Amino acid sequence: MSRRRQQSGQKMPSTRREGFVRIISGRWRGRKLPVHDVEGLRPTTDRVKETVFNWLAQDIIDANCLDLFTGSGSLSFEALSRGARHVTMLELDRTAAQQLEKNRQTIGADNATIHNSDSLMFLKQQPATPFDVVFIDPPFRKELLQQVISLLEQNQWLAPHAVIYIEAEKELGTPDTPADWHLHREKTAGQVCYRLYTREDA
Repeated sequence: MSRRRQQSGQKMPSTRREGFVRIISGRWRGRKLPVHDVEGLRPTTDRVKETVFNWLAQDIIDANCLDLFTGSGSLSFEALSRGARHVTMLELDRTAAQQLEKNRQTIGADNATIHNSDSLMFLKQQPATPFDVVFIDPPFRKELLQQVISLLEQNQWLAPHAVIYIEAEKELGTPDTPADWHLHREKTAGQVCYRLYTREDA
């Protein structure tokens, strides 16, 4: 994941730099995709990403995925490379969303849909099809995580046996989750804690 930690109303083209995210494995293994230096954008590190996709190895193949707060697209493009059936990406920052679309076209990822949209507003509707895998990495210290969790359940965004990845600041502690979300894996890297939940729909 791959995220904005805060919104910025100012852009400074004269000093903007570009970085890259690298696809670790799968169809596009080794490809580097450009990322604009949008303020607060922090792509998920290769080390964390490799751990996450080791956790998801049995779940990502042919999965319908939703990536909230997509940012650089690091997790989305990795999922597609490893055999996800489709990924829906939500990204609020217009520049970041435009770069996601360029990267999608560059690698020919026809099974991805990108929305330049506010995730909370998007989740207030109901999906045509529930999702098997959901990535949640909201901006730090914006108090968005609990709202997202509630909307996912309330509006039936999750398949009965969905898996949910959450990346958040360590200081936040363990989030409150529905009774049918079971913590499967948990690790910490620096100031970030990342967790994988499995959902068992009664």
